[in-house]
Amino acid sequence: MTPCRAACLAFLSASLWAAPVIAQTRSAPIPKDAKAGHIRHVEEMAVTVSRKPMQLAAGAIIRDQRNLIIVPVSIPREGAWADIALDRNGQIFRVWLLTPQELARPRKRPSGG
Repeated sequence: MTPCRAACLAFLSASLWAAPVIAQTRSAPIPKDAKAGHIRHVEEMAVTVSRKPMQLAAGAIIRDQRNLIIVPVSIPREGAWADIALDRNGQIFRVWLLTPQELARPRKRPSGG
């Protein structure tokens, strides 16, 4: 085996090992202007955010704590704390379900649940 081929195989195996770890981190930081709230799925594109009825925009993206894109019915039945970005029509177009570490960061959160 040539040294180049051995190095490529080592890099490939290291990359495959690291992929799950990388997938669990946020690829882009949550925007500072995202609003925090407790989100629950009601039906279809209807949700509540801190008990206020809201709509998901067409093409809304919801990311779970592992940064995977999920469908609205995959939001935990009891709801979850999330950072939420609204579109210009006031509908939700991005949701990031928060990890315990993200919840622990200093930030004012509305009460409710």
